[in-house]
Amino acid sequence: MPVVLSEFSRLRNSAGISVDEFARTAGFSRRTVYRWERGETLPRKAAIKLLNDLAHQEKSSAAQGKAFRFIDLFAGIGGLRRAFDRWGECVFTSEWDKYSQATYLANHDCDNHQVVGDITKIAAEDIPAHDLLLAGFPCQPFSIAGVSKKNALNRPHGFLDQTQGTLFFDVARIIRHHRPKAFLLENVKNLVNHNKGRTFEVIHRTLTEELGYQIHWKVINSKSFVPQQRERIFIVGFREPNGFTFDDLVLPDPLSGPRLRTILHPENGTEELDPPYTCGNIGSVAGKYTLTDHLWTYLQNYAEKHRAAGNGFGFGLVGPDDVTRTLSARYYKDGSEILVEQPGKNPRRLTPRECARLMGFDEPGQRKFVIPVSDTQAYRQFGNSVVVPVVKAVATHMMPWLLRTQDIEPSLLQRELALVG
Repeated sequence: MPVVLSEFSRLRNSAGISVDEFARTAGFSRRTVYRWERGETLPRKAAIKLLNDLAHQEKSSAAQGKAFRFIDLFAGIGGLRRAFDRWGECVFTSEWDKYSQATYLANHDCDNHQVVGDITKIAAEDIPAHDLLLAGFPCQPFSIAGVSKKNALNRPHGFLDQTQGTLFFDVARIIRHHRPKAFLLENVKNLVNHNKGRTFEVIHRTLTEELGYQIHWKVINSKSFVPQQRERIFIVGFREPNGFTFDDLVLPDPLSGPRLRTILHPENGTEELDPPYTCGNIGSVAGKYTLTDHLWTYLQNYAEKHRAAGNGFGFGLVGPDDVTRTLSARYYKDGSEILVEQPGKNPRRLTPRECARLMGFDEPGQRKFVIPVSDTQAYRQFGNSVVVPVVKAVATHMMPWLLRTQDIEPSLLQRELALVG
């Protein structure tokens, strides 16, 4: 079932303005505006009128210059979509988790369509025509961690996993019916090697031999863009043969990428308070993110046990000049893969706001991305998502062929996009 947002949240999203920006523009306090956002109190009539006016202006400008229509499958919180909104119009979204729906709707304009749930129950003909298909189909059946866990439980994985692995074939049936000009699929690096390469062989054969698309793929490490070691495979397909290749995709040097300090709360008074994540006069990180003595002792003992046995299991302790391990959907459990050093006391988890920055949903120092869910759900959502700047790099690389006209050659358009990207 679609999540129902407050009227204020719906209008604010349509207007393309963040909670903080609206508070500053309209002269209301952030606390008041956040109450309206969550539906705790009714907004002022003046606020609704202002949002209606802003939404009308946004739609008028948005209607101009949208070059293509796209759909967002297994959308999560919209990481793939955020890279394409500037060029295209999203006409269909599918995401089964109600909490992810809430976050998606709080941050993306869906006035022209509902966010539907289980894609396996949606007929292909009920999906609007589109030029581009985006799908971050579930990766757990193919991830190294997911395979290890399912092997331990003696459960099937990959395409034998009937609840998640076969969802790729729902992507295939939609492509078969609509024949979009292009698609972008995202998954974990291990997809290529899963089941000794047989899983990727099936995917490749389905997309090329059965559906007739030209496909290209590349594994990209996010540490070129954010202070996180995170490798994901991106599969691009075009219906018609063209000159697209990943060989000429230029990425920033991963060894010179940003460090953790760029996404951390500074805790020195230079950042505006961001409750419930920071508090006090200087914006200190809330105490609940610091590990308890019991949990910190347990993690140290656990790491020592496996170290003695010659295993590599253990927590990941990082400081401001480090790059983190991969943020996972299980981060809410103990935060062990990314623990931030705190001189003189136990380490702490990242806050959800810091996770939003680590995944590129917020720029360093910003807090525009709305997080309307609990910390537990937020950690799950960010851990399951994509790193937005990585997708933006892929999207910009695709644009010359998605936007190609007889008057503009891809090589020229690619240089223009690089200048504004």
